Amino acid sequence: MDLQQYFTTQNGTGILSTADASGRVDAAIYARPLVMEDGTLAMIMRDRLSHKNLQENPYAAYLFIEQIPGYQGVRLFLKKVAEDDDPELINSMTRRCLSPEEDLMKGPKFIIYFEVEKALKLIGSDPA
Repeated sequence: MDLQQYFTTQNGTGILSTADASGRVDAAIYARPLVMEDGTLAMIMRDRLSHKNLQENPYAAYLFIEQIPGYQGVRLFLKKVAEDDDPELINSMTRRCLSPEEDLMKGPKFIIYFEVEKALKLIGSDPA
């Protein structure tokens, strides 16, 4: 599956699930990931529970439900491979527009890079 094309053309809702070192699971709404030239996915996140969990456990799952009738989308099984906190890079990759004051009040941001270990359709066990 060409994830670059998919996430450029599809609208929908994304959910990132992470777990801490003890296996306690969290799920949070996340925007579509950015697909890098090497095929890794990049997600910008604040220093909250998902980010904390990824410090303890590099594995995550991303569920994307397309904004169309029925249940279509993808499930991506991910492994964190890198992290960056360069403000200029983060600003260049940010899609959401907040005033500098609003952005600062929400706390620091990080770019987390993931390798896609497996991609499945939203329903069933067929590859995406």
